Amino acid sequence: MEAELDKCVKFENGLRPDIKQLISFSEIRDFPTLVNKSRICDKDSRAKANYYKEVNEKRGKDFGKGKPYDKREKKADEG
Repeated sequence: MEAELDKCVKFENGLRPDIKQLISFSEIRDFPTLVNKSRICDKDSRAKANYYKEVNEKRGKDFGKGKPYDKREKKADEG
């Protein structure tokens, strides 16, 4: 039982800080469960990062298009 605890602690210490923070609160002391939960956290973290990367890239492409003052300038030229 103590060997399992040591194995879990050693594994937790090797995790990235963001995952370690999420996992350590759970105090999981079953090694296969700890590994599985860590993988899930890593997958979710990567998905979140990809989502925000896509949003920022899209925002960057759309930036500057359709300026609200374009319509007013056209109307002033016409009149």
